[in-house]
Amino acid sequence: MSGADAESVRTDAVRVTRGRFRFPTAILLTCAALGVAGAALLAPMNWASTILTGPLPFLGMALAGLWLLPSVIALRLLRRPLVGLLVGLISGLVLVPFSGHGFGSVATNLWWSAFTELPFLFVLWRYWGTWMHYLGALAIGIVYPISAWAWFNLGAMSLPLQIAFFAVTIASCVGGTALGILIADRLRRAGVGGKR
Repeated sequence: MSGADAESVRTDAVRVTRGRFRFPTAILLTCAALGVAGAALLAPMNWASTILTGPLPFLGMALAGLWLLPSVIALRLLRRPLVGLLVGLISGLVLVPFSGHGFGSVATNLWWSAFTELPFLFVLWRYWGTWMHYLGALAIGIVYPISAWAWFNLGAMSLPLQIAFFAVTIASCVGGTALGILIADRLRRAGVGGKR
């Protein structure tokens, strides 16, 4: 390969990389709208899940999948790297004065959004198969109860109740993801999101 050819390949690679992580104004505005809408949904759900955690933890876990919804919609609709995290960040920032947890809401939303983004990161955002959204939902459905084991005092539950807790969490995350995919597909058919 000649020096000119090698330089051309390098230039093309830089152009592709820069294009992949660019956020045009239309993408940013869409992410902002999804983030604010997500915060409007999550504000009451945050209070509901906090209240339910003590007396009815299973019912609180049934709401868990809603935290995936804004990011799943963004990733499915826009098919761009990092839009899931960006929407999670915006939702968290909007929630700060309303959640009762302050800036902890930002960390929480970013944590949930990371799982929606993770499967696509592993393929460097080159493949956008529907099943990858569900892979992220399954991952967080398993990881969340483990990470919150002490918080929910799962060790004090019987094995069937522990299994049920995981099952409810996974079902909620898969259900929230399915709803996000449905909403994103309908938005796309309505002309939102532009060309892929």
